Parts: sequence; C-alpha cells; structure tokens
Amino acid sequence: MSLRIISIEALPLDVPLIAPFTIATARLDYVNNVAIRVQLESGAEGWGEIPSLHPVTTETQSIALNLVSQIAPAFIGKNASEWRSFAPQLLTAIPKYAATRAGIEMAIIDALTKDWGIPLNKFFGGISNEVVTDITIPICTPDEAHSLASEYKKQRFNVIKTKIGIDIREDILRLTAIREAHPHCDLVLDANEGYSAKQALSFLAALRSEGIEPNVLEQPVARDDWEGLGQVTRKSNIAVAADESCRSPQDALRISNENLATVINIKLVKSGVVGALEIAGIAQSSGIDLMIGGMVETRIAMGFAAHFAAGLGTFKWIDLDTPLLLAEDPVLGGYTSIGPKYSLDTIEAGHGGRINIQNL
Repeated sequence: MSLRIISIEALPLDVPLIAPFTIATARLDYVNNVAIRVQLESGAEGWGEIPSLHPVTTETQSIALNLVSQIAPAFIGKNASEWRSFAPQLLTAIPKYAATRAGIEMAIIDALTKDWGIPLNKFFGGISNEVVTDITIPICTPDEAHSLASEYKKQRFNVIKTKIGIDIREDILRLTAIREAHPHCDLVLDANEGYSAKQALSFLAALRSEGIEPNVLEQPVARDDWEGLGQVTRKSNIAVAADESCRSPQDALRISNENLATVINIKLVKSGVVGALEIAGIAQSSGIDLMIGGMVETRIAMGFAAHFAAGLGTFKWIDLDTPLLLAEDPVLGGYTSIGPKYSLDTIEAGHGGRINIQNL
C-alpha cells in the first residue's frame, strides 16, 4: 500500500494538572497542547504532540494550531518513508517553532512504523523494551516537597528531580525536606536558567554544608551564558547538564568542543527527531552523558520519547514523568507504568498510543 501522506491534522489537547507546575521561568496550571494526527494512503494513522509551555516553548496552543494548518499542505502527497528529508524542510519553513516541527515529525514516523508493523523502540535500535523515569517536584513549600518525596519513596521512585532557581534559601529548605523524606534517592536539580554562575556555585556550597550532594545540576544559567555554564561545569565537581543551552546539533558541538557540560538533556520538542539523533551521536562520540526529557506532555509525546530512549539505549538519566502529573489521561493504548517503570507497548506498532477524539 502507498505510504503517501494524505492528511495532517492538528487538534487542541487540553488536560488538567493534579497541581500547578512551577519552575523558575514559568507556571502551568492547565495543559493546553496540540495533538497531531497523520494519515497515510495505506490507512495507517500516526500521532504526535506539540507542547505549549510559553515562554519555554515559542508556541502557544493557538500559534501551534495555526502553524500546522499553514505547513500541512506542503507535505500532503509526500512519501512518509522519506521522513529524514522532512526535517530540513520544516526547519526552513518554520525555523522558530521547534515544538511544532517535532510534533509533525513524531506523527509521520508513528504512521510509517505502524504501516511497517514495527514498534518505535525497534525502529530506533531495539536495545530495551522499558525505561525507568525520575519524578519531578516543582517549586513549592518545604512541607509540600516533604509530602511529595515521602509519597514518591513509597511508589519506588529512586530519582527525584526538583525545580530550583528562584530563591537560594528556599531551594535549600525544599531540598532539605526532600532529603529527610527520601534519604537515599538520587537528586537531579533543575534551575531552568534561574541562577548566575556565581549564584549556582554559592547554592551548591550551601547545599553541601547541609550534607546534601546532588547527582546532577541542570541548566544552572541562562541559555546563552556559555561562559557561565562552563564555569559551573569546571568548578562544581558534579555532573552539569545543558538543557535550554542545547537545542540543536550545532549547540551540542559547541558544548562538546568547549567542554561546557558533562550531560546533555535531549528533548525531542527542542530539536526534532532527526536533530535529536544527531545530538545523541555527538554526545556519544564526545563522552558526554545523555538525559532525555520533555515539557509537560501526555503519553503521546512521552511515549514517543520513551521508545526513542529505549531504542537507542544510551541515556543515563530518564526524565519522562509529566504524564504522572496530569489529572486525566487522554491517551488510549501506549506504554503502561507501575511507579517509575514504563513498559513499552511492543505488540502494537509505532508508540502504540492514540487520542480518543470523541473526548476532545
């Protein structure tokens, strides 16, 4: 049957959160994402997702919906098996909107692998059929952090990621509460660009004076503060991850060549699928560890990312927990989870998930 793309459709994907999600640069009270559905002439249907976490993502939901309607006609009639060639075309057409490009790529690849009868993790290399994620505690009060960490310990989450970057004193109080509730968990601290290099190093010194040693400090400084990122990496004596600072293979090359970070956080919605494959190759060849993460997405985007990570098998840190923070699950099929363990659907092809359109 033909692999010709016959439709690319964008649908609003609105989902409530269990609680507000606060980071150093944004607060989200409700998920307003966009689902992408691609249909092939063969009858295969694929799903992708565009997150909206403005200003972390350039897109708002309305911008993403409009972009898809504008760009879709250029890809109608194209052969889905030529998916790698679509990335530069999308980049040329909408260079400032990485999340939209990624959502379209996801849906096309999902449709293709469904037609071929291949689970996504097999398509990307087939190293594993599962991933084990961390769980995120947002910026909140110490009491709230203590309660969440205690509950996550019961659920067997051994890696806790917590947001920092607004107030050093409050960050330390929150981390002290987390460590008290979950004494032996690994800690990933994500500043989301909230500190200067000087503040980040002062924060780490103060944290160590409390007897707390984190495992990873993620994006301590502003995206374009390359000097500050390198300074924290050289002086902190812990793993430092580049997130917002690594949105393209070109960024990854700079990080590698100038020794600016020891971990790169790949998010498909920052670079697209093709770009993510290139970044992973650069990191591996440079001895840089890999993390995989996302914005605040449903099991559509997180399922795709989980298959991507499991297929490549090269990710030391897995941060794909945001579906666990949603009050509802709009996705049918896809991976299943027990605590931190995601068991991937390898019976159905693609990532196995789809949106129940009747509920949108």
